[in-house]
Amino acid sequence: MIRSLDVLFSALGLVFGAPIFLVLTIIGFFDTGSPIFRQTRVGRNLQPFTLVKFRTMKPETASVATHLANSSDITPFGHFLRRTKLDELPQLWNVLKGEMSLVGPRPCLFNQHELIQERDALGVFNVRPGITGLAQVNNVDMSTPAMLAAMDQQMILNLNLRQYFRYIFLTVLGKGQGDRTVS
Repeated sequence: MIRSLDVLFSALGLVFGAPIFLVLTIIGFFDTGSPIFRQTRVGRNLQPFTLVKFRTMKPETASVATHLANSSDITPFGHFLRRTKLDELPQLWNVLKGEMSLVGPRPCLFNQHELIQERDALGVFNVRPGITGLAQVNNVDMSTPAMLAAMDQQMILNLNLRQYFRYIFLTVLGKGQGDRTVS
């Protein structure tokens, strides 16, 4: 049932969001010269996939977890995208392709060894990663691997349709601040 909702909502989001995508892409060209960001992330069953987002940092920024990145690398337009969570919109493509779900644990990088170990021990990689979830709406980010993995497991064990819609609704309303950055 959840996969069917993911496909329906991501397809609708991509179709009806096309004008917003176009505007953000054009602004992104002026901001960084490269508005779309692609990065290999850890997916379901520890399989790699290419995550797509709107770029919020300078193109030459090192490929590290956001909480390890320097906040000065975030562009002014990137701050807007992050604050409004519009940077996440291209991930609807990942959801439509079946690499992600709208709700699930945020996909990490392969160099986040401690988080991968914690999540693997708790079975978190048995599900598709998501755009939002319990940790995101409660401001728990990847800087606390054990806490994040435990919260991801809790979400997975208790996920039902009500919770699925709750996490999406809270995210759309702006709940959660996203990953911290180094000042």
